Amino acid sequence: MIAVSTIPVFCVAQKLSVLEKENDSTLVKTLDEVSVTAMRTSEAAPVVISTVTEQDIKNLTTAEDIPFIMQSTPSIVATSDAGNGVGYTDIRMRGYDGTRINVTMGDVPLNEAESHKVYWVDTPNLIQSASSVEVGRGATGSSVGSGAFGGTINLEPQKFQDKFGVDLEFMYGSYNTNKELMRVASGLIKGKWAVEGTLSHTSSDGYVERASSNLGSYMVHAGYLTQNTTVKILSFGGIERTYNAWDGITKEQMAKNRRYNPCGEIRDDNGKVIGFYQNQNDNFLQTNNHLSVKHQFNGNWSINATAHYTFGSGWYDQYKNDRKLKEYGLTTLHDASGALLERSNLTREKSQRSNYGGLIGYAVYKNDKVTTDFGVSWTSYGSNHWGNVTGVMKASDFSGRSEYYRNFCGKNDVSLFAKVLWEAFRGFNLYADVQYRFVDYNINGISDLYNHTTEAMDQLNIYRAYNFVNPKIGVSYNFCKYHKVYASGAMANREPTRRDFTDATDGNMPKPERLYDVEAGYSVASKWVTGTLNFYYMNYKDQLCLTGAQNPDIYEPLYSNIAESYRRGIELDITATPLKWLWFGGNVTLSQNRALNYTEYLYNEDTYTTDAIYLGTTDLAYSPNVTALIKAGVETHGFSAGWYTHYVGRQYITNSSNENLTIDPYWVTNLKLGYSINLKNACRIVLGVSLNNLFNAEYCSNAFASSSVSGGVRTDTGYYFPQAKFNATGSVKIIINN
Repeated sequence: MIAVSTIPVFCVAQKLSVLEKENDSTLVKTLDEVSVTAMRTSEAAPVVISTVTEQDIKNLTTAEDIPFIMQSTPSIVATSDAGNGVGYTDIRMRGYDGTRINVTMGDVPLNEAESHKVYWVDTPNLIQSASSVEVGRGATGSSVGSGAFGGTINLEPQKFQDKFGVDLEFMYGSYNTNKELMRVASGLIKGKWAVEGTLSHTSSDGYVERASSNLGSYMVHAGYLTQNTTVKILSFGGIERTYNAWDGITKEQMAKNRRYNPCGEIRDDNGKVIGFYQNQNDNFLQTNNHLSVKHQFNGNWSINATAHYTFGSGWYDQYKNDRKLKEYGLTTLHDASGALLERSNLTREKSQRSNYGGLIGYAVYKNDKVTTDFGVSWTSYGSNHWGNVTGVMKASDFSGRSEYYRNFCGKNDVSLFAKVLWEAFRGFNLYADVQYRFVDYNINGISDLYNHTTEAMDQLNIYRAYNFVNPKIGVSYNFCKYHKVYASGAMANREPTRRDFTDATDGNMPKPERLYDVEAGYSVASKWVTGTLNFYYMNYKDQLCLTGAQNPDIYEPLYSNIAESYRRGIELDITATPLKWLWFGGNVTLSQNRALNYTEYLYNEDTYTTDAIYLGTTDLAYSPNVTALIKAGVETHGFSAGWYTHYVGRQYITNSSNENLTIDPYWVTNLKLGYSINLKNACRIVLGVSLNNLFNAEYCSNAFASSSVSGGVRTDTGYYFPQAKFNATGSVKIIINN
């Protein structure tokens, strides 16, 4: 493996965990299955990969969502709207956000086709349905999905157990955070059949005021298993209800009350807050369904075919203060005195329903020297968006519900790929990979954004088609048994998202972006030390960067093309296990992230236009020059302890290197303790305690900005998302295997 798995584990490094588990009487073996590896990364490929093992998942998982588990890998920063990792969470890698990170469960992409995002809140506790997770940085090998533009997270579904088993988990902690989970495995039935299922519930009041979440999830996994053929049905999903915590607060508000949540504010005619709207909630249901067939023809040839379908449906409610009613098409309402009503507080509901499905097929040929993968995928996506005003506070004649926009987004994605890994001579491997993608967008209907120039909602009639070719070449060399060097070069292309089109102003339609990525490094994988030293240079054309601003109506981040930009850095990741019961190590990323010939566009409130300000070379937003992790742990006689200290350097909120708009650097330390008790009858109890932010740091992991000029005076305002101070969680796991 080019980048050896050096994920910090709750117990010890993977090799030591395996040695100790050999003496665990409650160990249940997983069934060997047909292995078809086109979407997983070969250990000999010149790709920067870290792996979270099944044991890591069991030991690191608390109530926090996947981004907070992944941030133990190099170059990753996790964020949480609610402040404690439950509810809406997100992830950034090397400074770019989650829309550039392709996430798959098995072979199937989880990124929403129109936004390129993974809404982790829609599939809570998904990590506990995975047997391992590959985290790839840079332009890794061909994969299915629109988010493959600089990083990958590949979750592998859990393998079936060969014996009947039940896992129960109960967790409770700060901010009334609790989780209950039950997993049942049938074991092997008649030598060929297996069924497993998981149900979970997670809820929390959140660190931020009213940032509550109530999350439910399920997973059903059934399989028919023979020596050469595997047929699987996988269905998983969740339902969520979260109170909005999307708006952020200023530094002045944070100084008074860092837990304050402005979402749902109800203001009187003088602008005074007199209460909060109880239904300021986000609600969503998502189900993911996969049917896959794998077959091994002989020692050389194998195939995989997967059909998948995802359904999503939900809405969110908002209270809006002092809105112009003409923005919602409400021009004939009257107040209690009979006068025509122009402005009022109101409530609205924004809804979405989507259908996403496709087919994925590929074949693998492998002999002693060559592994060749080639395949095809087709996906089709359709999503309806609509909004209703549900209440107008000052109107005496509002009927109770009024639709003010409706639009549709359709997207088709067809890709072909072929890749080959050739061991030219012992330890020396050559790698080549090429992918072709055809993507088309169709967006039509009435926009949800009011155009103050035309004094109407914009009409959407957008069609775009793209043809992308994404090649990659590389070389690796194993020497002296434990050592490896590698280098690779790749080009990747990516289409804009639906919001990039609908948020575009003055006809400035977004352009597709292109990445040229060069990676090179060294790795070691000995009995006592595993580690990687990686160098990367990512050069972009028309990179769609976060601007630091947000859509003023729905508080979603805005993106803008930057003609020339780059990211370059060094990543060091190392773990040492000098004793059977002791491990320590860490990782660090040192990077430069720059926009070239950058021009800032500043809104002028006096002229109602934007002023262009040329700034030259600037720092890219949300891209710290330093991220680091220090870790250490012990495990002996059933007791385990893991220490993790994260550091994230200063981040600019915008691309203008504005010192008034930054996220301060921060250190955060977490301590995880566990004790495993083996009982009779193949039963085990695992007790755990997680002490998070041990030293009570006051920090923010995310923010957005608003800048304007009025009367010749510039105003810059940052809106920040404070994270929880010291908090704790306790857990009990009961594992029964028969």
